[in-house]
This record gives sequence, structure tokens and C-alpha cells, in this order.
Amino acid sequence: MDEHTFAFILRAIAIIGAIVVGIVAIYQVRNDWTSPGLDIQVSKLLLAIMAFGCVIVILSSWGIIGWQTKGY
Repeated sequence: MDEHTFAFILRAIAIIGAIVVGIVAIYQVRNDWTSPGLDIQVSKLLLAIMAFGCVIVILSSWGIIGWQTKGY
């Protein structure tokens, strides 16, 4: 297996994982949106940050941002 194939496989795994995690995070934030309490507010903030991180992973895996993926 050459390095381009290996890089493609790793990018595909990253994109699929980011999509799954992002969907679950957004779904959970939507379910907890009306719940009161400081602990729930912190959980919603952390889930929103996780969903934003998933967007960053997808963009960097496609080579839109980041210097690691420009050469392939």
C-alpha cells in the first residue's frame, strides 16, 4: 500500500468519524436545548465545541484548511 492510498483511507476514516460524532453532538444539544441548570448549560457548550471541532476535522481532511493535506 503506497502512502497516497494510506492517506486517503485515514482521511475517509476521519471524515466518517467526524460526521457521526457531529450528528450525535448536534442531536444531543437539540434534545437538551430547553433543559435548565448550569451543568446542562456546560454540557451544551461542550457539545457545541465538539460539533465545531468536527467541522474543522472535515475541512482539514478535504484539504480546505491546514498545511498537512496540501501535498496529496
